[in-house]
Amino acid sequence: MEIYQKDDMLATKNISPGLRVYGEKLINEGEDEYRLWNPHRSKLAAALLNGLENFKLEKDFKVLYLGASTGTTVSHISDVVSDGIIYAVEFSPVSMRKLNNLCKTRPNIAPLLNDATKPKNYIDLVEKVDLVYCDVAQPNQSELFMKNMNLFLKEGGQGLLMIKARSIDVVQKPKKIFKEEERKLKSNGFSILQKVKLEPYEKDHAGFLIEKSF
Repeated sequence: MEIYQKDDMLATKNISPGLRVYGEKLINEGEDEYRLWNPHRSKLAAALLNGLENFKLEKDFKVLYLGASTGTTVSHISDVVSDGIIYAVEFSPVSMRKLNNLCKTRPNIAPLLNDATKPKNYIDLVEKVDLVYCDVAQPNQSELFMKNMNLFLKEGGQGLLMIKARSIDVVQKPKKIFKEEERKLKSNGFSILQKVKLEPYEKDHAGFLIEKSF
């Protein structure tokens, strides 16, 4: 991964020099421009700063991103997969309008206004991918993630599932919720490579790095 890291700071090499996405600071390193990656605005940045290891994201990767929102994290992945493509699925038309604007300066993002719980609706639009990234705050977030993994993940690929405990159950303790989601994943043929809590950047969140058995 081409990600610049120093202490508690992350940055990605800007593929659209001079342009910001969400007001982030731009810094220069030699002839290259980097965008600071805010872990309070991006769960992937939070996971990386909290010790996410063995996570693969290469220049030519194809990525299926579920829950793209307005594109904050998508834009940083776009910097890294400069020769690849991101299929960015978002359900909200309001968020999609902003995401479409982002795509005007980032041609490696393919926005899809669709429902991640119904992946067969976009099966003709998305090819096999190296990474399925899921950040959908719904009670059935693990189930929709597994559906997409089964349909679109290449052999040898990875999944990264960001679980928001309070979207699943507001009463149960997050630790118990995370264990139950892990049980669901394992019982459906998925292996958990690593679990990373996202505090202090995100409360009651955890990232699961996952492989699928083929």
